[in-house]
Order: sequence, then structure tokens, then C-alpha cells
Amino acid sequence: MTPVTPPPVADPCPISPVVDLFFGRWSTQVLWVLIHDGRMRFNEVQQRIPGVTPKVLTQRLRQLERDGLVQRTYHPEVPPRVEYAATALAATLTPLFDGLARWSNEHLAQVLAARAAYDADVR
Repeated sequence: MTPVTPPPVADPCPISPVVDLFFGRWSTQVLWVLIHDGRMRFNEVQQRIPGVTPKVLTQRLRQLERDGLVQRTYHPEVPPRVEYAATALAATLTPLFDGLARWSNEHLAQVLAARAAYDADVR
């Protein structure tokens, strides 16, 4: 008897692919910096994001470039210069980021209080 494979279940959350795209580790920080601070060089981006390693920052910038959210511009000078900027597509995230920042300002204290209460109650 051949086992029956159930049909694939559709993701019940339509924003899952977007969450993975924008809210992966370091992606949000890179996009935030480039959207709010404008075009900059690699070292400038790294200085604005404490804790990110050069290797991981390189990976994030490449992924975001691949996704059409970051534009990399190479200037063939001596020494060569590379700059990164948010694309027009990335700029469309501004209202979303602003809304999340507002929500965080209004509700993060409640989340932290709930965590503390939960952690104190867990045995």
C-alpha cells in the first residue's frame, strides 16, 4: 500500500515571506540606517550598527541588493570606493518602519513588564 502524502498546507499568514525578507537578523538595522541616514560607505554602515561583523554585514548587503532594496555603487577611483543606498522600493518601507517605531514607543514597556511577570512566575 502506497502512503498518502497530504497536500501542502498554505501558509495561514500572508506576511510570512515579507517578515522573513525584512526582519531577518540585521536586515532591519541595515535598511533603517540606509533609509534614514542616506547613501554611505561600508564602514559607515558598520559604525552605525553596533555588533554586526563585517562578514555578516557583507552578507546582508548582498541579500538586500539581490532583493532590490539596496543599491551598490562602485566608483572606479584610486583607491576604489563603494557606496550603498536604499532603493526607491526600500523607501516604501518608511511608513511601516515608522508605525513599528511608534508601536514600540507606546507598548514596549508593557511587553517588558509582561516578560518580567512571566519569568517571575515560571518555576
